[in-house]
Amino acid sequence: MSEFPWDAASATGVGSHPGEDHVETLRMVFGELPGLPYLPELPGRGVGADMIGRTASLLVDMPVEVRPSGWRVADRPGRDMRRARDHLTRDLDALEEVALGFEGRLKIQVCGPWTLAAAVELRHGDKILADPGAVRDLSESLAEGLALHLDDVRRRVPGAEVLVQVDEPGLPAVLAGTVPTASGFGRLAAVEGPVAADRLGVVLPAETFTIVHCCAPGVPLEVLRTAGARGISLDASLLRRRDEDRIGEAIEAGTALFLGVVPGADVRLPDVGVVAKPALELWGRLGFTPARLAEQVVLTPACGLAGASPAYARAALARCREAARVLREDPEEERG
Repeated sequence: MSEFPWDAASATGVGSHPGEDHVETLRMVFGELPGLPYLPELPGRGVGADMIGRTASLLVDMPVEVRPSGWRVADRPGRDMRRARDHLTRDLDALEEVALGFEGRLKIQVCGPWTLAAAVELRHGDKILADPGAVRDLSESLAEGLALHLDDVRRRVPGAEVLVQVDEPGLPAVLAGTVPTASGFGRLAAVEGPVAADRLGVVLPAETFTIVHCCAPGVPLEVLRTAGARGISLDASLLRRRDEDRIGEAIEAGTALFLGVVPGADVRLPDVGVVAKPALELWGRLGFTPARLAEQVVLTPACGLAGASPAYARAALARCREAARVLREDPEEERG
């Protein structure tokens, strides 16, 4: 039995999709990725369907609203929060319909606490990131809201084993101290790695297989592992050779690798062998046995597909699924 909750040679998506038809998008995801489908996000629907607003709608006792500068903590829930919750409720209603009778693994996505803290402003206008106490409150509120969300998904799809993906594209900037202040004239102080791991760890549900996705350069692998991530999702095209020692350590420790191998925007899709090549070559350079590759590596698009056409999004998921089958083969035999 594999130690990972998916079948060997699996593929999945990152989360975001183009268009506004959430029912059709769900049907497409379940059709193209029956082994590891997910609840897609459609930010093109407007306010509250974006990554920040969607996750902010889960916060407990921390309402937010949209201002000209972006999302900001509010005194009470208002129209923007209702819109965000309505979008999510409609998506969950559609999931319950499309996944009727489904049994298997199902992935959901939420924005992580550090990316939220770097995007959402406090009432007086500064970023939550500027206030360690506010960051603590945010992470605890998100943890509570995510637990409720998980319970809701499990109730609606009782045959599913739910996996959680926490999106942290902003974390490298938080650690590097390059997040701009609300005015844009300064930079917020860098957060130390142990602090970042601690606050992220509060959000990651202990009883659920959790993946942290970061599509930025310089993914902080050690921070994510210390926080308790059991899988790490990243863009293969952004990996550098100097990253490979840390990736190897993570794999050796049993961390799953969700490897983005297909561009997230419309391009001419390469053939299956080319798509699988980054995973095969990385595995070969790291010196791991080929038998582990198809179990421990899941192929995905490089990032969300919101900027692509619906036809490309479908084709990208299909190409990831087809390329994942190549991971069953022995790389040595492929070269021979």
